[in-house]
Amino acid sequence: MNDSEKKWRGEERREKINALLRETSPLTGTELGKKLNVSRQVIVQDVSLLKARGIPVMATSEGYVLVPNHGRQHSGAERVIACRHKPDEAKKELFLLVDHGITVRDVKIEHPVYGDLTASIMVRNRKEVERFIERIEQEKAAYLSELTDGVHLHTIEGSSEDMLDEGVAAIREAGFLVEDS
Repeated sequence: MNDSEKKWRGEERREKINALLRETSPLTGTELGKKLNVSRQVIVQDVSLLKARGIPVMATSEGYVLVPNHGRQHSGAERVIACRHKPDEAKKELFLLVDHGITVRDVKIEHPVYGDLTASIMVRNRKEVERFIERIEQEKAAYLSELTDGVHLHTIEGSSEDMLDEGVAAIREAGFLVEDS
């Protein structure tokens, strides 16, 4: 009997999810459900339980991943930048950053009712940006920044401060960087 035919018990299934994400990621809830012969909703619940136990699982636009270096200091450089642009300029903004070797970890907005909202992006290259944008378009999803007239924050990381400076300069030149007046 292969894994997709087996009936997994809860704890055993969660251990298998953890192992699968160590081997291959990202994996969507649907993909994990097929592998473990359960619904996507069961996977969502299992992932929540794994997170509650401190397993560093993160939902990204491409599926679930284990967070690298969880609990350890990031070895490179990291900063938060404020940006503003129209929804149709998101791809250009992300390309400018990843083309400088920068990983865009997330997008954050300050919502007037809900407060700070953060969504994982985790894009490191043009291919990942393309898939992220395609997913937004396929799902007909709105960008978080549409709730704040285009204003949003990104946590970015790279191997050095110089790398981040170069990426930020490109964002500034494109007119996307929000700076003190």
